[in-house]
Amino acid sequence: MLILDPPQSVLDELHQRWFPGSTDGAVAHLVHLLESASPLLVSGYFSKMPPQGCLATQIAWHHPKTAHLAQDSGIVWLDRVANLSPVTSTVLTFWDARGANDLAYRHFLLDEFRAERHRRQQGRPTLRAAFQGTTVC
Repeated sequence: MLILDPPQSVLDELHQRWFPGSTDGAVAHLVHLLESASPLLVSGYFSKMPPQGCLATQIAWHHPKTAHLAQDSGIVWLDRVANLSPVTSTVLTFWDARGANDLAYRHFLLDEFRAERHRRQQGRPTLRAAFQGTTVC
């Protein structure tokens, strides 16, 4: 059994920023890359050369606003779609610190992306969509 207790901020960021800004194709693609421990999924920088890229870059290459970009796609996707700073993203910071070869973190992400894929197949709204229009007093 793999034991990993990522910071709550990683989980929050995935569910509040990454998943709502990811296409179905991007989620399926990340599941495939994580399942196969693909060498196309890198850590430590946004992209070596297409098709090698980090988590954000792989998602960006499957998003209509950033699919046409190469080296900067992950940075642009994080900034303009997920509304995150590429420098302070907790998902990427944790990914870069642990590395693509960290089995526990890879399986944690795989479980989260599989659950997101399943949620979408069931037609459930994203967390962000579920709270749109709700006011907090």
